[in-house]
Amino acid sequence: MNSKTETAGGTLDTAKLVVAVLIAVSALTAFYIFAEQSLLYRVLGLLAAAGVAAAVALQTQKGRYLLEFIQDAQIETRKVVWPSRQETIHTTLIVLAVVVIVSFILWLLDMFLGWSIGLLIG
Repeated sequence: MNSKTETAGGTLDTAKLVVAVLIAVSALTAFYIFAEQSLLYRVLGLLAAAGVAAAVALQTQKGRYLLEFIQDAQIETRKVVWPSRQETIHTTLIVLAVVVIVSFILWLLDMFLGWSIGLLIG
């Protein structure tokens, strides 16, 4: 019985997603068909249709999962401890110093290999 309920929900969800895609495609097509109209009206219509398509898509199980994921991501972003300006400057300077040192070592290695190959080839 549960599998039939899940299948029916899956079919309904698929239909909702198809409707959302059709709304979005229709709005995009109308945006270009009515090219002689004001750009403001076309963009507003496109945004309104995108909002309706998103509202329809969020009514599906996948849409609810996406919304829940976005909310969880926002909660986790609030928990992040961002570095201070001083820490950021120090870290950046350390990275730059390491890049310069490694670049110098690679330059020396390249010079040595070029010299040794020059000796071998003649």
